[in-house]
Amino acid sequence: LLRVFLFASFKIPSPSMEPAIFPGDYIIVNKQIPGPRIIKNFFSSQKNDRWEIKRFKGVRKIKRNDVLVFNFPYESDGNKIELNLNVNYLKRCVAVPGDTFYIENGIYKVKSCPDVLGNYDNQYRFFQLTAGNIQPEIFNCFPFDSLYNWTVKSFGPLYVPKKGDALRIDSANILLYGNLIRYETGEEIPKDLQTYVFQQNYYFMAGDYVFDSRDSRYWGLLPEDHIVGKAAFIWKSRDMYTGKYRWNRFFKKVR
Repeated sequence: LLRVFLFASFKIPSPSMEPAIFPGDYIIVNKQIPGPRIIKNFFSSQKNDRWEIKRFKGVRKIKRNDVLVFNFPYESDGNKIELNLNVNYLKRCVAVPGDTFYIENGIYKVKSCPDVLGNYDNQYRFFQLTAGNIQPEIFNCFPFDSLYNWTVKSFGPLYVPKKGDALRIDSANILLYGNLIRYETGEEIPKDLQTYVFQQNYYFMAGDYVFDSRDSRYWGLLPEDHIVGKAAFIWKSRDMYTGKYRWNRFFKKVR
């Protein structure tokens, strides 16, 4: 019951959140932010059934710059959102529902928000790189279409939908929101669809180590039902190469 409703522990295998979190850190995740979830049809679902998620009320909503553990939404098919409970990612939330997010010269920004989002030092170092020094598979990003031609240095603006938003759908923004609509409805999008009302909140997730992070810049927005909880603190840390404990990281708060 404690693991379902209060907390969980995860080992971090990659450097995508450096310098906040290192490979070999073990973190405690607080499920009270945004609230614990249960699978309503866990014992009755068949192999290809969709999980039915119930989210209990938490202590607060997700804020910008919260570091979150979530189920990766594109494990088996890059063009289809799925909920795979066995694949977990750790990234920082840099845009919440209702935000308009964009990247300007490599720097993360939200319209009308003065906050520093993510790790500014890494973003500034990334800004200093020329396009020719960045591999195309890293430089080009979501939605990977010439209609937008967004890059990791010049991205957006992208509106992040919140539950109840009614967005006008056209041949351009279907590239941005099509996967979300198919995930929520479980069906293909009708050709005559003009407006869609979103059923849940979405978030833009980014790794602090912008040079090597498989995040929302490449796969798009994260559905709220994929979120496990907020990373609270590092309870243990062990260097993955030497095997030595990093005692200075024990019980360090995740910021």
